[in-house]
Amino acid sequence: MHSFTNIWIHLIFSTKERLPLITDSFELNIHKHIKNKIIEDFDSHVECINGYNDHIHILMKQSQNHTIKDIVKNIKGESSHWINKSNFINEKFAWQTGYAAFSLSIDKIEMVKKYIENQKEHHKKISYLEEIRKYLKIYGLDEKTVETVLN
Repeated sequence: MHSFTNIWIHLIFSTKERLPLITDSFELNIHKHIKNKIIEDFDSHVECINGYNDHIHILMKQSQNHTIKDIVKNIKGESSHWINKSNFINEKFAWQTGYAAFSLSIDKIEMVKKYIENQKEHHKKISYLEEIRKYLKIYGLDEKTVETVLN
């Protein structure tokens, strides 16, 4: 029996304590590294990656062979290690423990892709905290869940 899945995920996670550690000088390196790891290690398609100085958005088609929990845990741990080893910044880099992963219907892919591609412009008007609260409310999550994800 053959299996088929078509699971699109909008993944968001932030730097530890939401510190603005991701600078323009190495941001594209991080995006490329994470994209390659998701493709190579987790057989998943990455449509786009972008973010701001304190968080990252990934639009991906998840492989049926790996859970989102395992993908995120590995990607965050491995990329933190890689960033620190590469000496992009003087302080220790780490991602926040939590993350948000939202499933998407196929008709929303282009809209979310444009949203992710325009992160720099978007965050001139709204903070990461406001953004993630908005997403969590859209998906019907209560304030307790919001605080869990943000910490």
